[in-house]
Amino acid sequence: MSAADAVWDRPERLVRPLLIAFLAACAVDLVGVLAGIPVAHLVAKPMLMPLLAGYAAARRGPRPLIAALLFGWGGDTLLLFDADAAFLIGMGSFAAGHVCYLWLFGRARSPLSAGVVYAAVLITFVALLWSGLPADLRIPLTGYSLLLTAMAYRAGTLGRYAAVGGALFLLSDALIATGIADWPQLPAPDFWVMLTYVAAQFLLTVGALAPGTGRIGVTAGAYREGSINI
Repeated sequence: MSAADAVWDRPERLVRPLLIAFLAACAVDLVGVLAGIPVAHLVAKPMLMPLLAGYAAARRGPRPLIAALLFGWGGDTLLLFDADAAFLIGMGSFAAGHVCYLWLFGRARSPLSAGVVYAAVLITFVALLWSGLPADLRIPLTGYSLLLTAMAYRAGTLGRYAAVGGALFLLSDALIATGIADWPQLPAPDFWVMLTYVAAQFLLTVGALAPGTGRIGVTAGAYREGSINI
């Protein structure tokens, strides 16, 4: 058996290298964004989700998780292009990823109180943002925000790590939306968008890979504790 055959027969050998490669790509991307080095962002950003998806696959993660990460890669790549059509298609790719996450979460119950909080945040945020959004983006962004909020709310079915990941995903896209609406921005806004985004996807992955998580859905018992295993 060749070395390559041994790797494919035992994908767990790739777990640590892929995780290290993902973290390295995150570091390159974040430093590039913060230091104003566009080429670092252009090179590193499209590598992030394929590496994380590869890590999840090597850990024998559920297919909806891997699909969600690859749809995230599609969105990441399309949003590198400064064009309205690329933005809308990229947003659609992220939306497809959220559908995959919702499929992954299955039918486990989520706390009603958390749902009320997320619904209130969504309604308030969209109402405040509405007048500042371009007219042709108001409906698409509202629909996307509804789907994203549902994903963030349901993420807690995979445990605390995924719950935080869902909330960070919501925060990351909220930062993008405030930029579109010309709200005052934090210093280095792109850095905070990317930091919250990569942290969100990683924590959602950790939650999905936690012991006891089903391959298509999740076992009963919402908001159980996850664990990080590499």
